[in-house]
Amino acid sequence: MDTIPGTSQSRLRQYGAFNGLGLWTLYKREVGRFLKVWMQTVFAPVVTTLLFMTVFKLAFGDRGRLTGDFEGLNYNDFLAPGLIMMAILQNAFANTSSSLLQAKFNSTHVDFLMPPLSPLELTIAFLGGAVTRGLVVAAISAIAIQLSGLANLSVAHVWPILWFTLTSAIILGALGAYGGIWADKFDHLAAVTNFVIVPLTFLSGTFYDIKVMVEPFQTIAHFNPIFYMIDGYRYGHLGVANGSILVGVVYTGILSLVSMVWVWLLFRKGYKLKA
Repeated sequence: MDTIPGTSQSRLRQYGAFNGLGLWTLYKREVGRFLKVWMQTVFAPVVTTLLFMTVFKLAFGDRGRLTGDFEGLNYNDFLAPGLIMMAILQNAFANTSSSLLQAKFNSTHVDFLMPPLSPLELTIAFLGGAVTRGLVVAAISAIAIQLSGLANLSVAHVWPILWFTLTSAIILGALGAYGGIWADKFDHLAAVTNFVIVPLTFLSGTFYDIKVMVEPFQTIAHFNPIFYMIDGYRYGHLGVANGSILVGVVYTGILSLVSMVWVWLLFRKGYKLKA
């Protein structure tokens, strides 16, 4: 209801085909939710990334050198983009999954189901919050790594950094949305993280060149979507990649589109949200 200016009378607020105000409100809620606890949602992932960098710096020093596609590069310069992408993936997943599961657990999911918000608007708002959190953590992590001198985060190509950051955050945000809707308790989300996301991330070349893997594991790694996310993002910084950047662009583009449609269908059907 709106109040007519200059009077005490009320009128019904009219919405068009697209409720931009409602979408913006829900998006701000999602962003504000993780910013209110920034020590846990932003600062902690940055500290974890810096700790990884410090440990590998102490372990290898300047002796860490790579062979193959990355021959001659310093290991920490190779490692830093992988760790930043890993932080993006984990935080995009955590944002949507925790938000939706907490809403179900506290029975507050009606707060975004009852307002005049379409499934598309719900999808954009929740995934937008996940992408924002991923970008914030990535930007602060990159600045902290560069200023600390732990690695040299040069930029060889801007477009792969932007493309793979955006599509990766969308894909993991969508996976987190499904996890949050599907899960009945936090243990279920922990299982998805521990048995799906972490293994795929650690076996995707985050810490090493996948060409050191023996067959058939090297070939299997090329079917891992997170490999293309990390490899493409790393290419943006180093200008060198393990796999085909074109394949990575197409793969992540299709996955991000499919994942958005998937989340839209979940909201449209009201899966585990509507009685």
